Amino acid sequence: MPTRSTEPLYRIKADLFKSLAHPTRIQVLEVLAADPEHRAAVGHLLEVTGAEASQLSQHLAVLKRAGVVASGRTGNHVQYQLTAPVVAELLTTARAFLLTRLTGAADQLDAAAELPPLPGASAQALLDAAARR
Repeated sequence: MPTRSTEPLYRIKADLFKSLAHPTRIQVLEVLAADPEHRAAVGHLLEVTGAEASQLSQHLAVLKRAGVVASGRTGNHVQYQLTAPVVAELLTTARAFLLTRLTGAADQLDAAAELPPLPGASAQALLDAAARR
């Protein structure tokens, strides 16, 4: 059980994981992480996710409130970007965990091969090992 002094830290971490708890949000974050500058225009995110504009807007608002993404305007275009490169590392680690869980599920492993590439030196070895299985 967390002590009184660490409870807020666990709550913040739990709120972070809650903000990630939707497939569209994970997809958005992976698209951002795959970009060399960790950013993408809203139009691109709409195209990739297939989400309705209002739905995507809600998902982006959740990620923004959690401090995972930030937005900016370039002319008429709104872009989102990861607030820290460590978010990409988190996604890489989560994908490595996923791939180890999918061992023996060839169809799901094939589908995982279609996901956008993610950066990350530490988790990359796990991704490579899982892909070779």
